[in-house]
Amino acid sequence: MKVLTFGEVMLRLKTPEHLKILQADTFEANYGGAEANVAVSLATLGDDVSYVTKVPEHQVGQAAVNEIRRFGVDTSRVLRGGGRVGIYYFEKGTNIRPTSVVYDRAYSAIAMAKAEEFDWEKLLDGVDLFYFSGITPAISTEIEKALESALALCREKKIQVVCDLNYRGKMWSTKDAQRVMRRLMAYVDVCIANDEDFESSLGIPAYDGDISRGIEQIESYKEGMLEIQKQFPNCKAVASVLRNLYTVEDGDWMGIYLKDGKFYESPVRKVHSFEAVGAGDAFGAGLIHAMLHDFEPQKAIDFAISASVLKLMIQHDANVASETEIEQIMKQGGTNLQR
Repeated sequence: MKVLTFGEVMLRLKTPEHLKILQADTFEANYGGAEANVAVSLATLGDDVSYVTKVPEHQVGQAAVNEIRRFGVDTSRVLRGGGRVGIYYFEKGTNIRPTSVVYDRAYSAIAMAKAEEFDWEKLLDGVDLFYFSGITPAISTEIEKALESALALCREKKIQVVCDLNYRGKMWSTKDAQRVMRRLMAYVDVCIANDEDFESSLGIPAYDGDISRGIEQIESYKEGMLEIQKQFPNCKAVASVLRNLYTVEDGDWMGIYLKDGKFYESPVRKVHSFEAVGAGDAFGAGLIHAMLHDFEPQKAIDFAISASVLKLMIQHDANVASETEIEQIMKQGGTNLQR
């Protein structure tokens, strides 16, 4: 089965050694973005996946494409043009000091693209599953239009749609997010909603904002997931990551999955994370991989959360872990002993 993901790839500039941006005189350069991360993870798992974005026709744009392609993602559908690649500055926190991200993505190639540039009849040719996150329609009104055109064609062609709500308060307000995402949810078959996503993106309460006791709110999450299906009956399944975070590095993680009217819960994983960026994308990729290979629902959520927590131990944005490595985490209960 063929997967297509659609979103923005960005240049990530990370400070070294836990330095604050104000202190740094060098930055580590890498590339990522929610939909690019999912594509790379799926390709690493051996799935057939293509990625659509728009990048400039210069060396930085090509470097971004090269980074995605080297893991096996089909980048032949990437559009070229525009002036710049969006940037985000990443300052990794530690202990009680939070991680910080500064966006410099205005006027990027994809942000300046017009909806009509995306020929969805061609881009969706041969595609069985389409993935996007709530970040994509927040990029611009033109990309919002382009996305909705893609979703309408997916419905016409019976292409399955997976959406990670992935609310970003630095990109749009809850009012704008709800106005757009509630409309787009009419096209979604499988929804991933974490933490504040429920209320910020859809206006559905599920989480009280206390990240130190997310797991204790599991019944509220379940009510929110049921409400998503009630309000959007086309949505056949809902998945979520629940976390109790005690410091930037330390926490407990678990996943829940609502499918065919039944909830499935993963074991709770106690983790000390190395780098938390992209863990949600790893969860989404793990769930999609499970869907592509007809995993039973319990195995699907166990696989997805194992992929997510394994990403916490991997640098850069994408989860470049194999199916064997993820299954080892599932079977060994998280131990790091290998023989």
